[in-house]
Amino acid sequence: MGPDPTPTPSGTPSGTPEPAPEPLPDEIADRVGPDARVVGSEVVLPPAVPQVAGGRREARERAVHLLYESRMKTRSGPETVADQVAAPDDYAVDLVQGVEDHRDEIDGIIGRLARGWTIERMPALDLEVLRVACYELGHRPDVPRGVVLAEAVELATRYGTDDSSRFVNGLLAAAADELRPA
Repeated sequence: MGPDPTPTPSGTPSGTPEPAPEPLPDEIADRVGPDARVVGSEVVLPPAVPQVAGGRREARERAVHLLYESRMKTRSGPETVADQVAAPDDYAVDLVQGVEDHRDEIDGIIGRLARGWTIERMPALDLEVLRVACYELGHRPDVPRGVVLAEAVELATRYGTDDSSRFVNGLLAAAADELRPA
C-alpha cells in the first residue's frame, strides 16, 4: 500500500505546505485585476462580492435603507456602503454618494419647506426618502419628475407612518417646483 492520499491539515496529500501566492506579470494583472495571484499553476482571483440585482426602484429602496443604517450607526453613507456583504447596485451607490455630497443643500431645502417640522423631529425613514428624492430632483435630470415623486410616495407609504405619504408628497411637490419646474 502506498501513502494515504487524504488531505492533511496542511492542505496537500503529501503534507507539504502549499506554495505561497506569486504576483502576476503586469500584462496579466491588467486583465484580471491587481488582487489576483498565482498559486501553483493556477491564477486565483479574489472572492467577488455579489451585487444585488434589480432596477432603479430597488436601488432607491436600498439607498434609503443604507442612508437609514448610516444615520443609526452615525457613519457616512459611503462607509456603510463599503461594509455591505452584498454590493449595492451602482445606482443605489450613486444615490447614497449624491445625498452625502449634497446633504447641506438638500437638508436646507427640506428644512425650509417643512412647515412646523425641523429635520431633527422628522421620522428617520421619511427624511431619508425625502433626501433621496430631492437629490434626484436636483441632480439627476435623467429621472422624470413624476417618477421621483411617485417612487418617494410609495416608499413613504411602505416604510413610514400613517401620515408619511401625505407629508412626503406635499413637501416633494413644493421641492419639485423649486428644483425642477414643470
